[in-house]
Amino acid sequence: MTKSKHWTIYIDNSSDTRTFINSVLESETSTALKYLKNLQGAVLSKSKIDALIQEEELHDLKIVTRNISQSLKSMSSGEQRKLVLEYLLGTKPDFLILDNPFDNLDLKSKENLTKILEKNASKISFILLISRKSDALSFIENHGSLTCEGKLIQHFKVTANVGKKVFFHQIPKPLIDDYYEHSVLIEFKYVHVSFNDVPILRNIHWTISKGEFWQLKGANGSGKTTLLSMITGENNKGYGQELYLFGNKKGSGETIWNIKKHLGYYSPTLTHNFKGHHSVEQMLISGFTDSIGLYQLPTEQQINLADQWLSVLNMKSSKNILFSDLTAGHQRLVMVARAMIKQPLVLLLDEPTENLDDKSAMLFVSLINKIAKESTTSILYVSHRKEEALEPQFIYELQKTDLGSVGLAVKI
Repeated sequence: MTKSKHWTIYIDNSSDTRTFINSVLESETSTALKYLKNLQGAVLSKSKIDALIQEEELHDLKIVTRNISQSLKSMSSGEQRKLVLEYLLGTKPDFLILDNPFDNLDLKSKENLTKILEKNASKISFILLISRKSDALSFIENHGSLTCEGKLIQHFKVTANVGKKVFFHQIPKPLIDDYYEHSVLIEFKYVHVSFNDVPILRNIHWTISKGEFWQLKGANGSGKTTLLSMITGENNKGYGQELYLFGNKKGSGETIWNIKKHLGYYSPTLTHNFKGHHSVEQMLISGFTDSIGLYQLPTEQQINLADQWLSVLNMKSSKNILFSDLTAGHQRLVMVARAMIKQPLVLLLDEPTENLDDKSAMLFVSLINKIAKESTTSILYVSHRKEEALEPQFIYELQKTDLGSVGLAVKI
């Protein structure tokens, strides 16, 4: 191969990326990629990073972190991808497949990763698989798309952005109100957090009240995950500090279940935990008991409320379809409805559009905007990616300093 040749391949949530990647690595390539036949390839993907983390944890095999003290798992998404990319480049492959490499990266991390790719563009062929058109790189000259069978279709025009999707039915009322008499739901008063004497958060002062729509922002490693884990009650760093969750000071005798009963939560990793054969309707109804699937007969009222949510999602015809057979975009709509079926005081959304294509992300954001306007639930939306259509009322941004990240609250 005398000259490196690069491809940007646009994928959506029906594209079979696994079949495509395997076919390229095994030299079962299409005509457009026949130049890769019998060449050595590597893959940078979330599953690759997860496999390296597993090797560290289960077998103490430090493949990419052998010369540093920090574990791969403890790093931010940007640090992980940069380190694994450098490791893969060090193996000197002829080509590298990058599967949504910019997901969950802040702007600076994305810029740094792009610079590494540009620096190596003359020595190695890159195949960039992306769900979002804004992730395309200017130095890549060839464009294509991927089918649901994992076949490459060559084309050179990128379609226009997807318009807003309208949900027509009103958000339904819960069967039982999650009664709470105070207006303030969550309050941090100058909270500090450090791990092993390394400062993470500094002087966090933040109040979330009923019905508010917040977006939590911050660079990779700024402490967003730490802040979320304190809200969910899973982080003990709040003990002895001025942290109040639903009227109770942290450590005043509350249980984690006292906290979680007021919370709805969704993260893409949560979807992966649902391996059973449950229908869409069953998945929605399981939100009443916070179970993984449905294991007891629902009441008529519960079935009726699930049916109302299916109407909101425009998915009534899908109620008996297996949840696992839905596209990733529709799975996430169902999971948000599941989290909202009891209309909790607070809905937490952690990187909810990760790996979604433009159309599915727009649909998801439209639903969240609707929930914010038509329900009394407060929303906390956490994301690195800027979703143009998202309509938060407030932004809380973590800004890194040498003494830990500080927070800045802004009204939109």
